[in-house]
Amino acid sequence: MAHLRHRKFNTKDTYPEQNIDNDLSQAVVAKGGTTIFLRGQCPQDLDTAENIQSSDPVEQTHKVMSNIRQLVEECGGEMGHVTKLVVYLTDVRHREAVYRTMGSYIKGVHPVCTGLVVVALARPEWLVEIDATAVIPD
Repeated sequence: MAHLRHRKFNTKDTYPEQNIDNDLSQAVVAKGGTTIFLRGQCPQDLDTAENIQSSDPVEQTHKVMSNIRQLVEECGGEMGHVTKLVVYLTDVRHREAVYRTMGSYIKGVHPVCTGLVVVALARPEWLVEIDATAVIPD
């Protein structure tokens, strides 16, 4: 394949309670190694796919953004390379807390950002999911 698929997994392993069988990656480094596309990150451990034990939107956002930082760094980038974030919230009342927490990870970076309020995420205990794109300069 032309692109590096980072941290491959199958949904039948990460969502055993659901009848889904998709081959996905946590991140994709595009051909040439300069663009990193992350899948939506949720409040769960990257190695075990276990959820954090918190229903607090701030704590969930810290885990989500920590995952984004870890994946970008594992792919050879840094948070300063993040160019776009898409935030999915299940409750608009969490927006301020989520964005304030997210903002502490992107201070001085100035990525473009889109925010959506959705009916639900893949698991009912998740309050926030964020996907990211990063571009490593030549």
